[in-house]
Amino acid sequence: MSGCSELSLRELPMESWMSHLPCALWDTPLYHLAIPGSHNAITYCLDMNDRSPVDPMQPDMLQKLDKYMKPLIRPFVYKWAITQEFTIKQQLDCGVRYCDLRIAHRPNDPSTDLYFYHGVYTTLTVETILTEVKEWLDAHPKEVVILSFSHFLGLNQELHIWLLTTIRNIFTSKLCPKTEELTLRNLWALGYQVIVSYEHNISSSHSDLWPHIPYWWANKCKAEALIEEFEERKQHGRPGGFFVTGINLTEDLKYICTHPTESLKDLVMSTYPALLTWVREQTPGSRVGSLNIIAGDFITERHFVPTIVTLNEKLLKWPS
Repeated sequence: MSGCSELSLRELPMESWMSHLPCALWDTPLYHLAIPGSHNAITYCLDMNDRSPVDPMQPDMLQKLDKYMKPLIRPFVYKWAITQEFTIKQQLDCGVRYCDLRIAHRPNDPSTDLYFYHGVYTTLTVETILTEVKEWLDAHPKEVVILSFSHFLGLNQELHIWLLTTIRNIFTSKLCPKTEELTLRNLWALGYQVIVSYEHNISSSHSDLWPHIPYWWANKCKAEALIEEFEERKQHGRPGGFFVTGINLTEDLKYICTHPTESLKDLVMSTYPALLTWVREQTPGSRVGSLNIIAGDFITERHFVPTIVTLNEKLLKWPS
C-alpha cells in the first residue's frame, strides 16, 4: 500500500517501487530522485541471422571484416553487442524506469518499420516494444517511465513524423507535456506515465517531447577509471533537469581481441561489485555532486535496481 511507510526502500516491491515510495517523496521532482535505468534497453532481441547487416555506425574495419569473414566475426559482434538479456516488461518488473532507446531504419527497407540497434538491428520493431511498455503501464497505473529516443540512424523527416505519430497513438493520454511539474503527486493526479525525451531538433516544436537527457558516458573498460571520471564530473555540478550517469563499461577493439573468450556480460559481472559499492556512496537531490538516473547493462543482476532505489532514503534524512 502507498503511504508514509517506515520500510527500508530496499524492501519495496521493485515492480511498483514508485507507487510505494514514502509520501515525503511525492513532491520531490523526478529529476532529484535516484532512478534505475537500462542502457541500450532493447538488445535482448538482436537479429542473429547473418543476413542482417552490421549497423553502419560500427568502425570501417569491423564492417570490412564482417563482409569478408562473417562466420568468424559475427559471434564476437553478438557477444559484445548484447547489453540486456531480459525483455522490456521484465526490466520494468525489475524496477527500471529509464530506457535508453536507439532507433534505426534498416537500409534498403522499403517499409516504414523502425528498429533498435547496437552492432546489429533488432528483430522486434519499435511499435511492438512501445505497445508492450503501454500494456505494462496499464497494469501499473502509478509507475512512471522515461523513454529516451536517441542515436537516430537512417531516419528522414518523414520517418521522424511517423515515429512521433506512433508514440502518440500508443501512449495517448499517458504522455506528459513538458510544461508539467514532474512530481509523482502531480503526475498521478493527471494520469501521466510516460516522459519522452527526443534527441532531435524536432523536439523543440512539440509540447509532448522533452529535450534530450544528458548521458554521462565515461568510455572506459575498467571500473576504477570510470569512477575516477565521474568523480571529476561531479565536482562541476549536476545538470538542472534529468541526467544519466551511465555505469556501463565500454570495450574497444583492442580489449575484445585480447579477451577472445570473454563477453560483455563477463566484463560487467566482474566489475559490478566495485561499481555498486561506489553507487551506494552516491546521493540524489539538487546539490553539487548529486546523481539522478543511473543506467547500466544487465540490470537484473547483482542487486542493481534495489541499490539505486534505496539511495532515495538519503532524501528523507537530508532533503535536497
